[in-house]
Amino acid sequence: MEEKVLKDIKGVKSVLFVCMGNICRSPSAEAVFRHKMNAQGLTLKVDSAGTLGAHAKEKPDHRAQKAGVARGYSFDGIKARKVTVQDFTDFDLILAMDHDNVEELKKVAPAAALDKIHLLLDFAVDHEEEQVPDPYYGGAKGFDYVLDLVEAASDGLLDKI
Repeated sequence: MEEKVLKDIKGVKSVLFVCMGNICRSPSAEAVFRHKMNAQGLTLKVDSAGTLGAHAKEKPDHRAQKAGVARGYSFDGIKARKVTVQDFTDFDLILAMDHDNVEELKKVAPAAALDKIHLLLDFAVDHEEEQVPDPYYGGAKGFDYVLDLVEAASDGLLDKI
């Protein structure tokens, strides 16, 4: 398979995962990545946010939590928030779940920070998908599929860091 990410990310110290509402995909990515990072003995700043603030301060969707907890991931302390301009200073990598979120991030990003924005699945080695689908309006299988994709991307990302 062709290499998707060309940017050298060695030395990255902080990662922000972003979806639309920050209640399904990005908190799942945060929980998975944090778990895998800790298992490797790494210490990075990890957070998640949404391009919309409609769910600010809410816990992740109960279906996302149920699917993640079943695989051993913790959602403790994760609450939805909206992406801020400060995030582009505070984080080395800003990983969006889909193309729409990339475009929304580009609207608020300072010009000097545009190279920090990537699709999360750019790091998934064994998947052809480019975008993590939003499971919100679907059934439980959608949340499991999100985890499959996020796990693959987290492994690929950790291999590059």
